Amino acid sequence: MAAKIAFIGFGGVGQALAEILEERREDLNNKHGLETVVVAVADMKKGAVYDPGGLEITELLRCVREEGSVEAYSDGAHTVKGMTSLETIEKTNADIIVEVTFTDVKTGEPAISHCRTAFKHQKSVITTNKGPIALAYQELAEMAADHGVYFGFEGTVMSGTPALRMPKIALAGNEITEIKGILNGTTNYILTEMEKGHSYEEALSEAQKLGYAEADPTSDVEGFDARYKTAILANYIMGVPLSHTEVECAGITNLTVDDVQQALKEGAKWKLLSRVTLSNGQVSASVKPEKLAADDPLAAVTGSTNAILYDCDLAGPIMLTGAGAGLKETGYSLLIDLIHFQKQNSFAKI
Repeated sequence: MAAKIAFIGFGGVGQALAEILEERREDLNNKHGLETVVVAVADMKKGAVYDPGGLEITELLRCVREEGSVEAYSDGAHTVKGMTSLETIEKTNADIIVEVTFTDVKTGEPAISHCRTAFKHQKSVITTNKGPIALAYQELAEMAADHGVYFGFEGTVMSGTPALRMPKIALAGNEITEIKGILNGTTNYILTEMEKGHSYEEALSEAQKLGYAEADPTSDVEGFDARYKTAILANYIMGVPLSHTEVECAGITNLTVDDVQQALKEGAKWKLLSRVTLSNGQVSASVKPEKLAADDPLAAVTGSTNAILYDCDLAGPIMLTGAGAGLKETGYSLLIDLIHFQKQNSFAKI
């Protein structure tokens, strides 16, 4: 039976997933038993459309890209338009909600409310929003379990690089005593440019031109983005209910090109490092610039690349590198969750 999907938010990431589902439809079905049908889309700016029998992805994408609204979709006998996000979650026949709205990381809204509503209506959720996981993971995970539905959020830490699933599955049986990583590509790009002799201001300007940094780069350069990701790692991987406010946080804005150049002379490199440490059953976490020795594997990570290192008691240190952003990469992270959702459902029916 096809998984019926409702997109809540249909910006670049949602559209990227829709493209992947359309382009790889036959392959996903043959290799993973994943058959999907998009039944609804609700977006604050792009409108809303619902058809219980399914919507054509190609036409949805055309409507958004050429006409700016999914409500340009041709009317059918059962087509409904203009529903709110919550109405779409509550009233449609979707069984999995793809939550990809822009969320306020201070409140986690509207994504937290979207998740709560979905779970109350026995609907699974996959999301790339950091807010709900960093601010309300314990509550939402318990709600999903209580209602017997799936909750996937692989893309919240390193986009399509499986920073969450790999330690939970591939490293199962280890005790992970420390996690440290470069979880923000913008700041790593800036520091790499400063190693080349560019000033902080010049490096930031170039990062903005390349699309790595927003017009307001505060969340990246002050460490807030990495702070939320660090809280997610503490909650999900370490299993400790740590609030993002308990994560010590400092950004890179006080580092000068002279600081970076001096470190190079000392055989070291500055990195904005996220760190979660387990000691005597207690977890501490921080995000701050750290000067790493040149032979530290994380010191070799340059540009906008992300990397994470798990210190395992049995396997030793295991490092994972990859893109931490990008539309296709983040769309792929949602696909990872969809495939896992399908496998979980198939196993449950055996």
